[in-house]
Amino acid sequence: MGQENKTQIWVREFILLGLSSDWGTQVSLFVLILAMYVVTTVGNVLILALIRLDSRLHTPMYFFLSVLSFVDLCYSNSFAPQMLAHFLSAQKSIPFHSCVFQFYVSLALGGSEFFLLGAMAYDRYVAVCHPLHYIVIMHGGLCLGLAAGCLVAGFMNSLMETIITFRLPLCHKVINHFACETLAVLRLACVDISFNKIMAAISGFLVIMLPCSLVLFSYGRIVAAILRIHSTQGRRKAFGTCASHLTVVCMCFGAAIFTYLRPQSASSMEEEKMVALFYSVVAPMLNPLIYSLRNKEVMAALQKVSEKFRDKG
Repeated sequence: MGQENKTQIWVREFILLGLSSDWGTQVSLFVLILAMYVVTTVGNVLILALIRLDSRLHTPMYFFLSVLSFVDLCYSNSFAPQMLAHFLSAQKSIPFHSCVFQFYVSLALGGSEFFLLGAMAYDRYVAVCHPLHYIVIMHGGLCLGLAAGCLVAGFMNSLMETIITFRLPLCHKVINHFACETLAVLRLACVDISFNKIMAAISGFLVIMLPCSLVLFSYGRIVAAILRIHSTQGRRKAFGTCASHLTVVCMCFGAAIFTYLRPQSASSMEEEKMVALFYSVVAPMLNPLIYSLRNKEVMAALQKVSEKFRDKG
């Protein structure tokens, strides 16, 4: 116990190695990540505003999309501002308590997003397979309950992971990452982390594989329902309601499975950092673009709001 307390007192801050030590590369990355961060912020705020302003988007599908956009906005802000500051800073340090907070919030929001994608898959299943009862089944109370449940599950899982990770005695303070990420922090421990690995595997199953199973089940039923539609136009319309969500699902779950559910011996730190950069910066930027550019209702709402502001001007 004394060794653990001594180590905890000693590690007052962590040093983040980031993505590169070359100054020119860091400046280039700063410009690139800043552009992505601006697009992420503007895109997700725009989605939230459109859903709020256009009554045609006051449906369960767009309710879940608004929650997803809010989560993406918060998730991006848990990483990007600090990363941008470190690109232009010689001392890439983060206080111990700030590292714990970033670890907890980013893991909580990431887990919540996976659960939300599962809930959105169930929403699409009901819309395609039970269209006549859609409004009755997906009533406001159920939508609020599902969204709240997704957030609670994500934050509770993150709380457990944060407690068992930062109770470990840490022998090093240099994190080979651009953020306080789970696997990178665990590598600092100077004791056996078998228990943490088991808990991480259980957490990965609950947060990734359970929602993924729900997605697979929902889309299995959706595909079966679409194949029973005789008209080509009907099939296209049914598939069109799911295409954006399916694209985001493949992107997010693919990156997470690549990072957390494959053998550690099969991955390198550089690969892990690139994948983490993808789902912490790139994915939140792409989500609003995918949902807006591939969605006629969102584009129509954007055009309507633009015309309204143009007329006022």
